[in-house]
Amino acid sequence: MEQLSVKPCKGLRGEIAVPGDKSISHRAVILGAIAEGPTEIRGLLRGADTLNTVKAFRQMGVAVEDGGDRLVIEGTARRGLQEPRDLLDMGNSGTGMRLLAGLLAGQDFFSVLTGDVYLRQRPMRRVTRPLRAMGATILGREGGRFAPLAIRGGKLAGIDHISPVSSAQVKSAVLLAGLHAQGRTSVTEPYPSRDHTERMLRQFGGRIETVGTTVTVDGGQRLSGCAIDVPADFSSAAFFTVAALIVKKSDLLLRGVGVNPTRTGLLPILQRMGARIEVAPRGEGEEPMADLHVVSSPLRGTTVTPDEVPAAIDEFPILCVAAAFAEGETTLTGASELRVKETDRIRAMRENLQALGADVSERDDGLVIRGGVPLRGARCNSFGDHRIAMAMAVAGLCCAGETVVEDTACIGTSFPGFRKILESAIR
Repeated sequence: MEQLSVKPCKGLRGEIAVPGDKSISHRAVILGAIAEGPTEIRGLLRGADTLNTVKAFRQMGVAVEDGGDRLVIEGTARRGLQEPRDLLDMGNSGTGMRLLAGLLAGQDFFSVLTGDVYLRQRPMRRVTRPLRAMGATILGREGGRFAPLAIRGGKLAGIDHISPVSSAQVKSAVLLAGLHAQGRTSVTEPYPSRDHTERMLRQFGGRIETVGTTVTVDGGQRLSGCAIDVPADFSSAAFFTVAALIVKKSDLLLRGVGVNPTRTGLLPILQRMGARIEVAPRGEGEEPMADLHVVSSPLRGTTVTPDEVPAAIDEFPILCVAAAFAEGETTLTGASELRVKETDRIRAMRENLQALGADVSERDDGLVIRGGVPLRGARCNSFGDHRIAMAMAVAGLCCAGETVVEDTACIGTSFPGFRKILESAIR
């Protein structure tokens, strides 16, 4: 079992570049595969999650040319995918499984989606239920609650789906099915979730409407292949952002980071806590990018409200680390969605931070972290969750003694090269 040992450091300095955005990489591959003509993707995240998505489309007859610095996908148009001869293994990727479930619901063939032991424990009914309502036949463990998912796609009818949770994965799955349905399909959420699918559909020439928290697509659309530049992943950059804030004498520049406003909810929270972060925009495009200049800062506790959760959901593990090193109390509420991520992230962060000596209380929908207590190194468990693993590695930079994070092979799903980049920034 892989592990990562971290010792306290005196500062993080220099300029770093993190890998491409995982969410955007998935969507570029998926939409490129069903568009007409070639799609060239530059900056694709080459982590296990996205490479499994590429492999799945190759299994469905899509030609993919890998040039190293770019990926060229020869689109098959809406009905050009072929029935796979084997299981489509999505590894650890909830995004890959849920989005492909939506796409495959509209294909006139049989397919089976599976994944690793962690992915097979994640809830799928929130996706299978609306897809069944559209006319797809989907079987899974416990009535479609868990993968593997056996899908018999076919003729779908558009629906108006009111989602009880704000989830870009659920929204995107239903919208992808809606592209292959008769009539219009809409998804309404409690709060706006990340909008990468909507932005990218427009880039491929698709028609999509957004009114408040409702997104609508027309069925039968034809998409055209295009060029996609994938920005650096904000969620990956967040680990180094917080590391530079909590490690004294740090001064770090992160280049070309995606700053889509539906993804960057962590920034105003950190700035409210006293973080010195300068955001320098870089050009215009469907997906905005910026350079982030981060300088070590004394942080203070804050209250994170439910309406702030959707735009910062993936960054909560590293936000918990920031809170542990901030003066005063930080309260995180309305984040029950964290319990059904790669692991129960509320429980995982409570257990790991307590192992370091932090004062943490667990609630049904969040945590209360009383910061400012000196922390000591300890053995931490990733629970097979890449974000938990990296968050605890960052925490170890400010703990007395050595911190060992166990089961860190999962980091490669979203951030290959994390250890190397971290070591390069330590001074």
